[in-house]
This record gives sequence, structure tokens and C-alpha cells, in this order.
Amino acid sequence: MTMKRQLKLVGNRDLDDRATTAIKVAFATTDRRHVNQHFGAAEGFAIYRVSANGYELLEVAQFGRLDMDGNEDKLGAKIEALAGCIAVYCQAVGASAISKLRAQGIQPIKVAPESLVSSQLHALKRELRDGPSAWLKRAIAQQTPRSESRFDAMATEAWEE
Repeated sequence: MTMKRQLKLVGNRDLDDRATTAIKVAFATTDRRHVNQHFGAAEGFAIYRVSANGYELLEVAQFGRLDMDGNEDKLGAKIEALAGCIAVYCQAVGASAISKLRAQGIQPIKVAPESLVSSQLHALKRELRDGPSAWLKRAIAQQTPRSESRFDAMATEAWEE
């Protein structure tokens, strides 16, 4: 299965995130207001950038309608559409999808049916401001580029052989 339609917003950088951590998250949604889709059968994703200062819509990806069972090849295009995201919020997710998502560093998060996307975004923004949970802290650490100077302190230490 391939992506049917994709909308990327450019030049939409109202958030001042230079001093804060910004992350990308996705929501399995048909209307961009509610988390109302199972990951494997998701007809679309709304992808947001979130920081302690706010959030903004970055991208909307749409797929054709599919049955949940018997279509394992549908996961590849969906996971590819989530490149750079640390989490995907959905109503449900199967075991094979969980395995494939985690292999790409994407945490699947199951939420109550018809949860509002805005409520999830506000909660995530608040968590970034007040201190991230364990999974979020790990995800942020994994996406943070490693400093080339991380071994400089060790190099200046005296070594004995």
C-alpha cells in the first residue's frame, strides 16, 4: 500500500523552540480532531511538532481504506510516513505493528476512543514543560544527536597502561 495523499506545511515556524526540546508525534485520525483509528487500518495521520511552548501541525498523510487483517504490507508505508516521530497515538495497535514501530524508535500509544487530538497535544506540551515521563525521556535522548565532543573529557584524562 502506498500513501494516497500528503500535505506538508512549510514556513510555519511560529514556535520559538531554540531553547526547548521539540518532538514530532502522530495521531491516527480521519478528521484531524479525534484519535479515531486503529493503527493498521488508519486512513490518515496528523503529524505535529510539540514543545513546552506549544504545538503546530506539520503534515497530514492520507491512505486508502483497508481491512485490518490480511494486509501486512500496509504497515511499511504507514511507518515510513511517521519518519522522525517519537510516538503515534491510536485507538488500538496489533502486535506486529508494535514490533515494527518500536524498531523504528516510534512508541505506539493507545488512547480512549474518540480522544481529542488537542487534549493529547496539551497533555504532551505540559509534560515537556513539567518534566517528561520515562518513555518520553528515553525517546528524546534517542533522537538527540550525539555530540562529537562527548569523548573530549576522557581524552584529557591521564591514562595508564
